[in-house]
Formats: sequence, C-alpha cells, structure tokens
Amino acid sequence: MRTVVLTMKASVIEMFLVLLVTGVHSNKETSKKIKRPKFTVPQINCDVKAGKIINPEFIVKCPAGCQDPKFHVYGTDVYASYSSVCGAAVHSGVLDNSGGKILVRKVAGLSGYKGSYSNGVQSLSLPRWRESFIVLESKPKKGVTYPSALTYSSSKSPAAQAGETTKAYQRPPIPATTAQPVTLMQLLAVTVAVATPTILPRPSPSAASTTSIRRPEPVGHRSQEMDLWSTTTYTSSQNRPGADPGRVPKEELSTQSLEPVSLGDPIFFHSADCKIDLSFLIDGSTSIGKRRFRIQKQLLAGVAQALDIGPAGPLMGVVQYGDNPATHFNLKTHMNSRDLKTAIEKITQRGGLSNVGRAISFVTKNFFSKANGNRSSAPNVVVVMVDGWPTDKVEEASRLARESGINIFFITIEGAAENEKQYVVEPNFANKAVCRTNGFYSFHVQSWFGLHKTLQPLVKRVCDTDRLACSKTCLNSADIGFVIDGSSSVGTGNFRTVLQFVTNLTKEFEISDTDTRVGAVQYTYEQRLEFGFDQYSSKPDILNAIKRVGYWSGGTSTGAAINFALEQLFKKSKPNKRKLMILITDGRSYDDVRIPAMAAHLKGVITYAIGVAWAAQEELEVIATHPARDHSFFVDEFDNLYQYVPRIIQNICTEFNSQPRN
Repeated sequence: MRTVVLTMKASVIEMFLVLLVTGVHSNKETSKKIKRPKFTVPQINCDVKAGKIINPEFIVKCPAGCQDPKFHVYGTDVYASYSSVCGAAVHSGVLDNSGGKILVRKVAGLSGYKGSYSNGVQSLSLPRWRESFIVLESKPKKGVTYPSALTYSSSKSPAAQAGETTKAYQRPPIPATTAQPVTLMQLLAVTVAVATPTILPRPSPSAASTTSIRRPEPVGHRSQEMDLWSTTTYTSSQNRPGADPGRVPKEELSTQSLEPVSLGDPIFFHSADCKIDLSFLIDGSTSIGKRRFRIQKQLLAGVAQALDIGPAGPLMGVVQYGDNPATHFNLKTHMNSRDLKTAIEKITQRGGLSNVGRAISFVTKNFFSKANGNRSSAPNVVVVMVDGWPTDKVEEASRLARESGINIFFITIEGAAENEKQYVVEPNFANKAVCRTNGFYSFHVQSWFGLHKTLQPLVKRVCDTDRLACSKTCLNSADIGFVIDGSSSVGTGNFRTVLQFVTNLTKEFEISDTDTRVGAVQYTYEQRLEFGFDQYSSKPDILNAIKRVGYWSGGTSTGAAINFALEQLFKKSKPNKRKLMILITDGRSYDDVRIPAMAAHLKGVITYAIGVAWAAQEELEVIATHPARDHSFFVDEFDNLYQYVPRIIQNICTEFNSQPRN
C-alpha cells in the first residue's frame, strides 16, 4: 500500500513539473509573438508652423527644399512658433536642405526674436510672440513616448492636406440654455466653417414667433435677426440683450418696399482724383436680415455714385460672403456708375455663416487679377463690411492680403454686447486685420441705421492714395535712387555692364506713380541728375531711361555724390515711401564719405553699397546701413555684378517684412 502511495506522489510531482516546463515554454512563445508597436514618424510640409501643432514635444520628418525664403523663420536658436518648423531646422543647422528627422520642443514665448542669416536661410526679427520652440537632433529620450500622429489646432492643417494622419483640435461646445434639437442644416453650417465656431445658446422663442417657420440659424454667430418664411414680421429685437420681448420696433415691421436711407449730402470725386481698384466684401450671412442687407446695398450704391466709376478712374467690384464667398461682378464688368448701381440693386442675399477670413483669402487669390480688370497702376483696396463679428479668424488672411499689396478697410456694425463677447472667435479682430490701429482703416457703427454716416469719410479715405501705404509690399513701396560711379577707371564697356545691373534690379519692382519709383544720379568729381522719381511712371519708360544714360568719365567723389542724391532725389521722395539708395562704385573716394553717409542714415535713407574691383571695403561698410553685412557687397569683376541681384532683392524684402506694421 505504501509503495502505491509513493508511486502516486511521484506521478503527481512528475506531472506538475511537466506542466511547469510547458507553461514557461508557452509564455516564452507568447512573448515572442507580442511585438512592440513600431513608432511611425509623422511627415510635415515645409510651410507647417510650429504654432499649428499642439503637441509640446514631437519628432517629425521634413522634406527637402525647406531652405526656400518663402517659408518664413523668426528668431535665432529659439524660434517664434509662427515660424516654419522645417525652415527653422535648416536655419539652426540640425538639417540641411535635403530634409530629415528632427525633434521639436515647445518653450515659453520671448519678448523679442533676433533675425540672422545662417545655413542659407534668412530668419526675421520679431518684437514678441506668445510661444517659442527649439529644434534638436531626433534622438528620443528614454522612457518618452512621441506621437505617431500630430494634433493640429485646425482640422485643415497643411499636413492633413498632404495626406498624413492627424487629430483635429476641437473646442468644447458651450452648453445650450434650452433643450432644442440641433438640425442637420446647423450641423452642416458648423462643418464648413474655416475655424470651428463655438455653439451659442439659442434664445427662447417668444409667444409671437412660436408658430412661425424659421430659416435655419447658423451656429456660432451673433444673436440672429430671423426672417420668417411665412410672415413679414421680424422678431430679432426680442432676442437682443435689453429688448422688450413683447414689442417689435417699428422700423423692423416690414420687409416689403423700403424707403431709401438718406446718405447725407452727396460728394463726388472726379475720376482723375481717385484711380483705385476697389472690391467691396459684403456680409450676406443669415444673421444680417433682409432690411439690413438692403441698407448695406444702399451704401454701396452711394459709393458707386460718389466715385464716378470709369476706365480712367476708379473701378469697383462686389464679393458677397456667407459660408463661402462668391463674386457678383469684377472690376471690368461695369464701367460707369449707372450700370454699377443697377447691378448692386439686383444682388440677393446668400445666407449662411460669416466667414470673413475665408472671404479675404478668396479676394487675395482670385479677385485682383489682370483677367478680372486689375490695373497695375491703381492701388488695390478692399472694404470689408461685418455684421457683428466673423465666425472664423481674419488675422492671418489679412496679413497675407496686405503683403500682396491690398489695402484693407473694415466697417463693423453692431458689435458684440458684453454677454456675447465670449463667443467672438477672434477678439479685437478689426485691429488685427488692418495694418495700422490709428482709426484710418476702420469704422465702427453702433447701429445699421447710422451706416449712411460712413459714406463721405469712407470715400475720402479710399481715394487718398498717398495714405494707402500700409499694405505695400517690398516691391511696390519704395523710392529707389541709384547713385552710379561714372569715373574714368570704369570705362565704357564696364559702365554698360553697371547699367545692365541697374536694369536687372529695377525689373524686380512694381513701377508706377503710386508704387515703386526710380531715379538715378551719375557722378565723377561732379554730379548729374539723370532722372528724378517723378519723371517716369511705368517700367518700360524707366528701363528705356536707364539705357539712355551716357558715360561721363572723370574722378571719384563719392561723398559729394551722396549729398547730391539726398538733395536732388530723396528730398522729393513721398513721405510714405521707403527710401532706398543703391550706390555702385569701382574705387576709393577722393573725398570723405563718413559725414554724407551719416546724413543719409539720419534722414531714413536705407543705403546699399556695391563695390567693384578697386573699391575700398571699409568705405563700403561706412556708406552701408547697419548691419553692413546685409547692405554692402563686393565683386572682383564687373561681369559678376549680376550674381548679387537676387541677394539684394531678398535683403530688401526681408528687411521690409521684419518691420512692425503698427
């Protein structure tokens, strides 16, 4: 019996050992099968800005070609989040222009960012920014998990358009104060917005409107003025703060024939006094209502009458925005005030949200083209009318419009009340959209019924072409004076090469009496004004004038030439123009250049000094505006001058774009 028991114990122990070994082997097999998920590095485009990515630290892969100056970078070593991520990586030296992987870490914003030229990228200066980032080599920290899919602040990020997997950042909606269901039309209205609008609390309907059929309300906009399909009665004033819910103002009782609103005493501009290309961006959103939309059209008709529309003077087109913008007519559709007023009368309201930013982008890309009647000699002007506030952001779109040479005016009517300000997508949007916050480019109207009071000041301002300078680009905002060495050491053949260099630079600019103007001085011991800023107003005329400049021959008095240019050229420059002096010399000056150069700098003349052959480097640096490395250039031979044309143009534009616009 004892033997049997011992045998059974041995069997049990043997089975236990077998099971134990089998279990261990099984666990090993299981562990072999379970693989750690492989980290996928997200790829971004060159134009993606760090501020668009919400992740505080991430690894990304940049493509080749991010050295291009169109991908703006702000700062040195520590970059403003408004910078191109990949452009900053090239500037910092972490990447070369062939692309690759980088580690990006967000840090606090700085009170100032210093621009510099490094690794083929010119970074720009910036006074301050809310967030910064640094770029490091893509060596992941131990224990740190990096995202395989980046989180963007907008669902329409550049990276998403490139086809990568992204997560859209959504603002949490504000709970509604009533339990009314959201309709399909409202959901569609939300999804087409450029920036996700905030869902507003919907006002409780009054007894007077409970049986009426309403138009679908766009979500995320101001308190609505609701036109009723089945009645001619407005109920919007019942929904406005402080309004008596049992009363409807008399002026809103009818949508039928309206008496014209007085536009004040008429003013008229002769066409020769106001040569502009004007686009009106009118608000067609649902919130505006029929009566207010009609008042808006009456202002347009008044402007058309006052401007004396014609091919030799102002031209005007109209774009209406709601969910999406649409052109009613362009600059060349109607060539007189009478036809234009008739066309304005026929405009019908489109409805939808109030996507102003999308509309400004549309105008920048599509409206001011030669095919649509745009004239290179006339300033481009956009007047934006906004009922309440936009349902998307306008700052970035407006900045791009200004840098495209468009002068933006804003007319805002009936802004947000105190209890509505929390729903405004971009507070202070009008000041962010215009280039100067001095009141010239913006109007605020307390009531639609006071809109007519803006007619006269608006027309006067859009026609004041001398003040339409805020939106100027680096290519259409300067008075450029060429100061050309005609001394004996240059020689006839080399002098023609210098003139070709002057021609190549001039071709890059937009020339007209309201854009960039060009003048030229030739000097030896003496000085000669070849032509002034006001002598030629078209590019062909300027280029022909450069060809006709004759070689003088003589000594080299560069200091006297600078003084002469200040008196004969730049003293006649317009106040709103950037003053650029481009001096070309092939030798050391016989007179002192320090005092004349200092006088030029003190008078705000940005001076570029280009030396050839025997020119003295120290003199070039004295003549040049600080920093000298960006404003002085030297070449061994005249035939190599052409190589510096792109660099000089780039430096002129970089300096222009780095200046604060307010």
